[in-house]
Amino acid sequence: METPIVRSREINPLHVLGTEVRFLCEGQQTANAWSLMEVTLPRDAGPPPHHHSWDEAYFVTAGEVRFTVAGEHFIATAGDFVYTRGGVVHGFQGVSDDPARVLIFDAPAHAGAFFKRVDSEVDELPRDLPKVLEIGERTGIHFLPPS
Repeated sequence: METPIVRSREINPLHVLGTEVRFLCEGQQTANAWSLMEVTLPRDAGPPPHHHSWDEAYFVTAGEVRFTVAGEHFIATAGDFVYTRGGVVHGFQGVSDDPARVLIFDAPAHAGAFFKRVDSEVDELPRDLPKVLEIGERTGIHFLPPS
């Protein structure tokens, strides 16, 4: 049986689209029912508008985050909760001077494959943006073209 506690020092962070991602509970631990990650968002870092088939929920623990969900734009601050159903176009970026921190829950678990591949295969943005888009398509994340 696995130890029911995850120690911060034991998590290797992933670096994805200017953010730091730490998986607190990975999909393989829940039979892919869900996963939970903590994301640190410096100002202007975060994913552009995209959609995927799984649900996601966000709990902002520090700072401010600008969300776009189904065409609606708003700022979420520490203590705010945001939910997006599968298939809904959404994106978010850090907007506070100090990096924002967000807990992200996805159900069923799918996000891990994308984050791990981008962390290991993408070296420099914007040069490697086509690679990010390809990894997204292969892992079920569909980014919208820039407007």
